[in-house]
Amino acid sequence: MKTSWTPIKTAVTLALCGAAFTFAPLHAAEQSAAGTAQTKPAAATMLPGDDFYAWANGEWMAKTEIPADRGAWGSMYALAEETNARIVKLIEEAGSSKSANAEARKVADFYKAYMNEAAIESAGLNALKPRLAKIEAIKDRAALSRVLGEFLRADVDPLNATNFNTPNLFGVWINQGLTEPSRNVPYILQGGIGLPDRAYYLDNSPKMAELRTKYQQYIGAMLKLAGYDNAEARAAKIFALESELAQSHASREESADIQKANNPWTMKDFAAKAPGMDWNAFMQGARLSGQDRFIAYHPGAIKGAAQQVASTDLATWKDYLAFHSMNQFASTLPKAYGDLRFEFYGKGLTGSPQQSARWKRALSATNTAMDEAVGKMYVAKYFPAQDKARILKMVGDITTAFERRIDKLEWMAPSTRAQAKEKVRTMYVGVGYPDEWKSYGALQVSPTDALGNVLRAQEFNYTQQLAKLKQKPKKTDWAMPPQLVNAVNLPLQNALNFPAAILQPPFYDPKASDAHNYGAIGSVIGHEISHSFDDMGAQFDAQGRLRDWWTKEDLAHFKTASQKLVEQYNAYKPFDDLAVNGQLTLSENLSDLAGLAAAYDAFKSSPNGKGTGVEADRQFYTGFAQSWRTKMREASMRRAVLTDGHAPGQYRTYTVRNLDSWYKAFDVQPGQKLYLAPEQRVRVW
Repeated sequence: MKTSWTPIKTAVTLALCGAAFTFAPLHAAEQSAAGTAQTKPAAATMLPGDDFYAWANGEWMAKTEIPADRGAWGSMYALAEETNARIVKLIEEAGSSKSANAEARKVADFYKAYMNEAAIESAGLNALKPRLAKIEAIKDRAALSRVLGEFLRADVDPLNATNFNTPNLFGVWINQGLTEPSRNVPYILQGGIGLPDRAYYLDNSPKMAELRTKYQQYIGAMLKLAGYDNAEARAAKIFALESELAQSHASREESADIQKANNPWTMKDFAAKAPGMDWNAFMQGARLSGQDRFIAYHPGAIKGAAQQVASTDLATWKDYLAFHSMNQFASTLPKAYGDLRFEFYGKGLTGSPQQSARWKRALSATNTAMDEAVGKMYVAKYFPAQDKARILKMVGDITTAFERRIDKLEWMAPSTRAQAKEKVRTMYVGVGYPDEWKSYGALQVSPTDALGNVLRAQEFNYTQQLAKLKQKPKKTDWAMPPQLVNAVNLPLQNALNFPAAILQPPFYDPKASDAHNYGAIGSVIGHEISHSFDDMGAQFDAQGRLRDWWTKEDLAHFKTASQKLVEQYNAYKPFDDLAVNGQLTLSENLSDLAGLAAAYDAFKSSPNGKGTGVEADRQFYTGFAQSWRTKMREASMRRAVLTDGHAPGQYRTYTVRNLDSWYKAFDVQPGQKLYLAPEQRVRVW
């Protein structure tokens, strides 16, 4: 889970936000293996105090195979898979029903067009030709700048992103200002590279060098397939351009530092601080020329990109834009393009030996294009009102528990405590689905034009985002659709979203004990609440304004305690040559710790938790550990450790090392591998 922004590309997106989480759905065939909270722990020879993750998940780990089309598998993935199977059935029913409403039929037509592989093969590059012709017509730097602006799309949220890189030179996010909560502004972010992160271009390890070679070969193969001559030489120039762009990119740790992102720019600032690009032409192309206020989230990358616009030859830029157009839309081009893309991005970057079934890719595209229209169909069928009421009650209990924890903090000054409690009390909590649904009436969808549908949907969604620049910010706006297995904290809105799809087994099970539910979904709820007080969230006040509301002494204590957690996670090494980055994952680790503690307090104060003993506590912590069960291929694990703000599930489970009640529940003793002396246990909230 993460903070406020993770590009929502599919119901299978795996990052519990809240900043952000990482999960998936339950295959019907997988349920016996993945189970709900009742799966048996590992054999008695494994002590919880030596490896609690293995103790709770050993049987599942032994029996479960990662599906061939996946780089990883776990509780969230399985749940997403089950959810997707339900949604596809709903879409197919809408497509064959005469009584389906217009919006549901539009969803069905989008999905149908994507599934029509014969029509896609017949169309070839036809739907992409106007875009490619626009690229080929570029004659000077002003025209290049204008086209780069026209290709801009609102597809990133920097506060929740696990990947800032977009298929376009920049990304734009439209939300309320960091210090101006009364108005929406455009945030300009780094982008323009095809590999997941700058580290893939700059790291000299053999594994990274191999990936760079494969990526350049992929660029050449894509150009050759489309009929470009001298494809290898052109690919080398494209890769060199991307490498230059990567040099100016901010690191993951820098991107997570909101103070470094707080750079208000006017239109004049772009020309003065990032010379080389015709910014007037760019903003006209992006339909942002009327704006007088921007946030340059990644000023160094903006400057570096502008320098490349000025210095790199136009022919290379045109090849770059053509390649990225084909790369971005490969799934709706003839099969050869999609297969090429999978060979690199699937096999190469995630280690997945097999491409996902066509229906899964079709659903992913449909969710991206019409997320809330699909969500409305899902909620109507699968999210009963009583579930929403029970989750809201649990949210209230955990929020109250968090407030009580604030009251007990001896190190916190009264002035800081008062504002912290105000932030909790004024928090908007959305459960299941948004209060108001988007309208898709203006979106044109053809049952036979898959690529045209994708292009029109992108334009439609960008237009909707631009409209926010003329509107007041809304605390109740959702950042995730209901069918996403995830959750999010939105620090600028002081709000939480818990989509309907995560509110089902194994995270929330109406038939399970309260102990299990508080340990599983309760810890998720606590995690999202706690994001408001992690190293980033704590910098925003109750109104979502970036403001220093801490006393100097309180902030120093918070940073000292947080640093201990950084050091604890730095010690985890999934590979001999690669360790978890405690600073990169700090926000999530803080929220895991505070959220689990608040969920435990709420359970013990609940009617069914009062007076319970060791057995209930064991169920609580086992529910937590089993919600993080995950298996990952090496390529996927390495990518996650390098680029994801979340630690791998195994290490998130080790949060329990810092809670005294876990030691009592499982009789964890000195000498056991996870044991920490009381003075070494991290205590923040």
